Amino acid sequence: MATVSFRKIEKAYGPVKVIHGIGFDIADGEFVVLVGPSGCGKSTLLRMLAGLEEITAGQILIDDKVINDLESKDRDIAMVFQSYALYPHMTVRDNMAFSLKLRKADAKLINERVDNAARILNLGTLLDRFPKELSGGQRQRVAMGRAIVRDPKVFLFDEPLSNLDAKLRVAMRAEIKALHQRLKTTTVYVTHDQIEAMTMADRIVVMHDGIIEQIGTPLELYDHPGNLFVAQFIGSPAMNVFDGVLHKEGGQTAVSALGALWPVAGLAGGNHGQKVHYGIRPGDLTLAAAGIAAQVVVVEPTGAETELLLQIGTQQLTLVLHGRTAAQPGDTVHLAIDGAKAHVFDGQGGQRL
Repeated sequence: MATVSFRKIEKAYGPVKVIHGIGFDIADGEFVVLVGPSGCGKSTLLRMLAGLEEITAGQILIDDKVINDLESKDRDIAMVFQSYALYPHMTVRDNMAFSLKLRKADAKLINERVDNAARILNLGTLLDRFPKELSGGQRQRVAMGRAIVRDPKVFLFDEPLSNLDAKLRVAMRAEIKALHQRLKTTTVYVTHDQIEAMTMADRIVVMHDGIIEQIGTPLELYDHPGNLFVAQFIGSPAMNVFDGVLHKEGGQTAVSALGALWPVAGLAGGNHGQKVHYGIRPGDLTLAAAGIAAQVVVVEPTGAETELLLQIGTQQLTLVLHGRTAAQPGDTVHLAIDGAKAHVFDGQGGQRL
């Protein structure tokens, strides 16, 4: 296990800079997820850590040792790719043992590590098969097993579940998290799927356009997003956000928007009359006998929950009910808002108030 540190990391391809002075630390044994939209730089950052991309400026350290000039094979890391990257002409056992054979490791040690990894990942009955004889989930487990046998200081995962179907992704998420809890190896995981990030990470690093927007635990980012980008990126369905004007009078705080006053509780910052963005998560809206009127556009029952698409003027909002509803498209419903669940962001810079 190991600590990992990024110090003012920059990456440029010719005149185009894609990473802009990123710096943060990963603790020994921590599971950190880099998340963000396509093109935000998260995979580039991971590949620089792996030694697959050159670093334009800054330093990367593993256990307080600068590794910028170390070859990839000398960094004591193991990487699991999106594409599995298995050798088609080798059996599962040979794929898992390949890196140790390259190091000319003792045959007894190789067999012990392969058998141990196979037991952890439930691959014991598949060791003599070839990759073409395996399902996508089985191939991904073999790729993970190949990483485990190396007993590295750091595991790197680059969108490893992107090629799997939805049900298998859920199962593999649980397997990877359970694997980390068992091995306690420092892990850096890249994904564009914020649900993966929320369910797996000890801490999440939210990236956008080559910078870090916010770092925190999943619930910190969900409950207290630092800016508008994080608020709209973290959470599914996405947070409802619309423009308004802040009202702070007589000890009461609210936001005037969509022809109504939307309550806010515990807001220390901001000035009366300031333009703001008001945010409320779909699960924090509730239906009531009276309140802010909205028209039902679409009703989407999913079983345990019901998702409603609502419209107020030209603004559409999403509401998630825990249970079922008799509301139908075209009906008028009324919304009750808990001001303590509201999020208010500056109308110019998008920072949380």
